[in-house]
Amino acid sequence: MASRTRRHGAARSAREGVRRRRLPLRLLLPLLVLVALAAMLMLRGYVHSEILADHRVQPPAATDRVPEKILEGGPVIDARGGRTESLSVPDHRLVLTFDDGPDPTWTPRVLDVLKKHDAHAVFFVTGTMASRYPDLVQRMVDEGHEVGLHTFNHPDLSFQSKKRIDWELSQNQLAITGAAGVRTSLFRPPYSSFADAMDNKSWPVTEYIGSRGYITVVNNTDSEDWQRPGVDEIIRRATPKNGDGAIVLMHDSGGDRSQTVAALDRFLPDLQKKGYEFDNLTEALDAPSAMTPVTGAELWKGKAWVFLVQASEKITDGLVAGLAVIGTLVIGRFVLMLLLSGIHARRVRRKGFRWGPPVTEPVTVLVPAYNEAKCIENTVNSLMASDHPVEVIVVDDGSTDGTARIVEAMGLPNVRVIRQLNAGKPAALNRGLANARYDIVVMMDGDTVFEPSTVRELVQPFGDPKVGAVAGNAKVGNKDSLIGAWQHIEYVMGFNLDRRMYDVLRCMPTIPGAVGAFRRSALEPIGGMSDDTLAEDTDVTMALHRAGWRVVYAENARAWTEAPETVQQLWSQRYRWSYGTMQAIWKHRRAVVEKGPSGRFGRVGLPFVSLFMVLAPLLAPLIDVFLLYGLVFGPTEKTIGAWLGVLAIQAVCAAYAFRLDRERMTHLISLPLQQILYRQLMYVVLLQSWITALTGGRLRWQKLRRTGVVGAPGGSVPRQRSQSGDDRRPVA
Repeated sequence: MASRTRRHGAARSAREGVRRRRLPLRLLLPLLVLVALAAMLMLRGYVHSEILADHRVQPPAATDRVPEKILEGGPVIDARGGRTESLSVPDHRLVLTFDDGPDPTWTPRVLDVLKKHDAHAVFFVTGTMASRYPDLVQRMVDEGHEVGLHTFNHPDLSFQSKKRIDWELSQNQLAITGAAGVRTSLFRPPYSSFADAMDNKSWPVTEYIGSRGYITVVNNTDSEDWQRPGVDEIIRRATPKNGDGAIVLMHDSGGDRSQTVAALDRFLPDLQKKGYEFDNLTEALDAPSAMTPVTGAELWKGKAWVFLVQASEKITDGLVAGLAVIGTLVIGRFVLMLLLSGIHARRVRRKGFRWGPPVTEPVTVLVPAYNEAKCIENTVNSLMASDHPVEVIVVDDGSTDGTARIVEAMGLPNVRVIRQLNAGKPAALNRGLANARYDIVVMMDGDTVFEPSTVRELVQPFGDPKVGAVAGNAKVGNKDSLIGAWQHIEYVMGFNLDRRMYDVLRCMPTIPGAVGAFRRSALEPIGGMSDDTLAEDTDVTMALHRAGWRVVYAENARAWTEAPETVQQLWSQRYRWSYGTMQAIWKHRRAVVEKGPSGRFGRVGLPFVSLFMVLAPLLAPLIDVFLLYGLVFGPTEKTIGAWLGVLAIQAVCAAYAFRLDRERMTHLISLPLQQILYRQLMYVVLLQSWITALTGGRLRWQKLRRTGVVGAPGGSVPRQRSQSGDDRRPVA
């Protein structure tokens, strides 16, 4: 019994271990999307000969190992079953052959000319082109032409192993099967010429090809149309002498084939008048057709291949279009930010600028707090140092760590503590609003500290009676770590530069929860803070715009907040922000068709927010996807140059933002690394938010573990306290 219990316990522990090691869904779904896109991109690169392509060409070699009857024989070489035979086309019969297609531009024109003159031909197609344009292969077969193999990626087979040769043949055959439902026994090696050009390098390949069941077809009349020598010269080179039969080499792909089409339209009727017939190869040789129908699993395998290639083409075309969109959005956003933030800075910094009469009356500061024991003392002390009269209300939202007791024990004047059962941040703020004594209400987070001048600077815009809310300048207080430095760059460049731009455009989307101020008379008609979304600050800001209030940015109202210090905490915070922003956009979508202030915000603000805060970040990974692809498979130098160009634009914007905020430029040293690593995390977070939104999932509020790392300000910049390693452990 004891051994059985131990076995059951061990089995249960093993199952629990498997569950613990299982990849979270939040990582699995974005990872699957990324893998699928990467697979489609790799497939496209393969069928466009950017991956696994070999463009080497073998120089002429000796011919002493090639049988004499092959060198002096015809252009059709049969090495099947150990044979060594060659065949020629009978007199007054011409077999037109076209290599390297099908091409979407020139192949249809060639087929049209052949149909016009009732002529047949042989098209030696590559697997790459047949996979991309299967309809043209089907048309060739339907109109009585023969198709032959020309390898998949067009390599010189004399350089390749037998395994690679088999791969080239099977993939080429798979593409033809998927396109037209047939397989063929005709093969033309890339870079081939006349039979007498066979040498010691190419002959063993021809023998091996024969052992695989294929007839090798070269030519004995070369139009050399690829050189574009002119229509007359193409006709002269393609015409055999003395009524001889011939296999004529032409091309329907690989460049401009207008001369080929024009020459063909003259060549066919002229030689038909001289008694020539234009047949496909087996017709000219009076042999059974080289093509046989394919059924069953092989047919469906070919169709599946063509379907995947077509899907990869469409998806990657969409990715390229998306890259163009994101390029336009990124550059457009940078231009707007640089231009409009400069306008904002010049406007608010000009000598004598005032929002209106100075605001000197006391204000209420609301501090919603849930388990902020490590931070709340610093927060309240920073408010007590304010040079503007304040009433502080700390709303304890059901804390279990003694947050309320800490504030009460401080015994500070004008500081009240309101306790409530845990109901969430919006409910805590509404409770504070109901108990506020003053019309102007400042809201801040429980992990944030203000400078002495923050409240005064934050409320001065209310001198303008049209202003209903003010966004302050949130800064990262714990920027001594690498992840903190990256968020510092993001706050200064991405958030505050954006707020200057949105201020000028009068469509500021978000009053930051860390530092914002509102007129209570503006909040009450819209119902106060709503819990409909996970981004109550964005939700209420949009509601104020729709109600006709102006929302502005106060650059000197600085607040120092504790940013997440672990990847898990950062993930949780940004996931909530992204999802909450999407919820707010959806909630206020009707503003797009409304009139008045609501309609103006709906037709200006919502598109800007959707483009710059949702769509652009979602498409931004394309820059990195194509960067990696270009580094591995594409023109490396151009790819690196393009990426450095984008980085340079971002660096210019970041430097400008740091200059406007009077920040030290030394933090920008980590900008390149931020673009490589930090952005990827933000991409996956946003993608996860999209998946949650599209699947109708619900996301709960996620509380971050605080460390109290941001201390009370001792001047213009807050000091940072040391802490134990346990304080920085991620939230479970």
